[in-house]
Amino acid sequence: MSILAPVAALGRLVLSSLAMLGRMAIFAGETLSHLVRPPFYPKEFLAALMQIGWFSLPVVGMTALFTGGALALQIYAGGARFSAEAVVPSIVAIGMVRELGPVLGGLMVAARVASSIAAEIGTMKVTEQIDALTTLSTNPMKYLTVPRVLAATLAVPVLVAVGDSIGIFGGYLVGVNRLGFNPATYLKNTREFLEVWDIVSGLWKGAAFGFIVALMGCYYGMNSGRGAQGVGRATKAAVVAASVLILATNYILTEVFFSA
Repeated sequence: MSILAPVAALGRLVLSSLAMLGRMAIFAGETLSHLVRPPFYPKEFLAALMQIGWFSLPVVGMTALFTGGALALQIYAGGARFSAEAVVPSIVAIGMVRELGPVLGGLMVAARVASSIAAEIGTMKVTEQIDALTTLSTNPMKYLTVPRVLAATLAVPVLVAVGDSIGIFGGYLVGVNRLGFNPATYLKNTREFLEVWDIVSGLWKGAAFGFIVALMGCYYGMNSGRGAQGVGRATKAAVVAASVLILATNYILTEVFFSA
């Protein structure tokens, strides 16, 4: 029995993980089905849009600015080994809009929004406010989940677009003021090597990441345990799950968009 104990523990872990993925998939399917069926709650949607989009802009912007600057320094240092310093503008732009802008923006929103949603809904469950909604013939998923998921799916691509612009600007500032690039040449190389599909693919990633962030926040909030510890565990789990799913989804979408 002692020899098989690790195998049994691994089996329980795999089965519990698969069961959780199944519950998440069912929750996602129910959310999507409610997106197109009335009643709708525009006030809740607008409040979620402001909370997720507008109030996340500072952290996404600051992250993108410093990331663009650091990326320019790293590419210049690497390119100098091969006398390829001129690729800095194009690589900064492509790297930001394809990968770093969507992924880092999604992770920043996950840290801020998934935790907030999970804590808010978890607290509502602990204080029996969700039960009160059901008593008042209000579907908790329609009232709490759908507006937040829809708002995040629409807001995060906008945040990604703004973050891309700020990140490219950060690379421009470092390239011109620190690395000695000509401003007109830097902008010309950025414009010539950046394609429309590079930008569009990043926006699609942003929409997928926004959906994941809000969905994980709502799922773990709805399934929060009782008491302060339960809410804390739900908040932590929401951020971890959203971050891991963002990275996994990023690979899948990159494979779909850019595979040969």
